[in-house]
Amino acid sequence: MNFHGKDIKIFAASANQRVAKQISECLGLPLGKNDVTTFSDGEISVSLFESVRGSDCFIVQSTCAPVNNNLMELLIMIDAMKRASAARITAVMPYFGYARQDRKAKARDPISAKLCADLITTAGADRVLTMDLHAPQIQGFFNIPVDHLLGAPVLSSYLKERIGDNTDDYVIVSPDLGSVTRARNFAARIGCPLAIVDKRRQKANVCEVMNIIGDVKDKKVILVDDMIDTAGTLCNAAEAIISKGAKEVNACATHAVLSGPAIDRIKASPIKQLVLLDTIPLPPEKRLPNITTLPVAPLFAEAIERIYEDKPVSPMFV
Repeated sequence: MNFHGKDIKIFAASANQRVAKQISECLGLPLGKNDVTTFSDGEISVSLFESVRGSDCFIVQSTCAPVNNNLMELLIMIDAMKRASAARITAVMPYFGYARQDRKAKARDPISAKLCADLITTAGADRVLTMDLHAPQIQGFFNIPVDHLLGAPVLSSYLKERIGDNTDDYVIVSPDLGSVTRARNFAARIGCPLAIVDKRRQKANVCEVMNIIGDVKDKKVILVDDMIDTAGTLCNAAEAIISKGAKEVNACATHAVLSGPAIDRIKASPIKQLVLLDTIPLPPEKRLPNITTLPVAPLFAEAIERIYEDKPVSPMFV
């Protein structure tokens, strides 16, 4: 007998229906029957069309744009399952919105990531499954278990296959000082040297590249970041790298936020290929010829299976 309930059920809210369907297919399960609608005044309504009593329920929902609507959908669906006597509720959040508001940058700032963590916990979630939090310390904002998956193994496996034995021709580059640890681990996975772009941000969403620490001359460069929002950091870094004599620039990231002028900037940049994960759905107008999207469903499916069977998730990243 399973301690948590008689069965496992995967449900999809609005943001990640394609990923939820892929996860359920990987697990050999049907997707849970539910509906999310919006009243004329903007209020969200959630309906469950099957029993979840005693079930181990997993709700797949990224809190990407529209961030507040998707967050409310998740909270309302958690509440619906809690009131329907689900045995355990896991919020599967491939992308955790508000993660960049994780500290007080100046006086009287809110810590919105902590507020979101409190809302999810209070709504009734028993645990959270997410990927590449902008600040890993956000796991400590929750008073429930958080399983933190890494996108680097998926991205590095794809790029390593393309690089083959030509590792000496490539350099992994961190686009800013904050991403150095991530880029260093990525470089170790592929077996390439590391370089760092040192930039100074003058104001929000505007950055200025200062210099490059490391040798990129006559090299093929791979920029590594956790997310791409307005693409200012990425594209400025790519321009600086080309100006230092690099042969070509490629880039990879887990979360494709791609807001504001991001697509226009990527089009105008020297980036040859941009590899992303599908933690955030990419609408047709943002699918450029040089953008490659890799699926996260197999990774999440394995993690969900381990959680359901009370097995550790950490061996997935050894």
